[in-house]
Amino acid sequence: MKREAFKMFLKPGCEAEYERRHAQIWPELKQLLSENGVYDYSIYWDKDTNILYACQKIKGEASSQEMGNTPIVQKWWDYMADIMEVNPDNSPISIPLIEVFHME
Repeated sequence: MKREAFKMFLKPGCEAEYERRHAQIWPELKQLLSENGVYDYSIYWDKDTNILYACQKIKGEASSQEMGNTPIVQKWWDYMADIMEVNPDNSPISIPLIEVFHME
């Protein structure tokens, strides 16, 4: 098992919509993540900066950010592109964070 964290960028005024879409996350996307070993996945919003901080545990080889070769992830990226800062392929701009402390 490994832990990964990263940050993404929410467009101003899109906080409620971001929460609404994640409250209705597609079952097939959740299944894909689970089947590929992503679990215990949380995203936090810093309202002062509009930065999203995500952390997840991974049993498999790839984090959620590395599954862009699948149609469902590409569809999710397209769905979220209007409310997040994205790359040309609509993947969220995602910056890995370095873990400096962990306590179990």
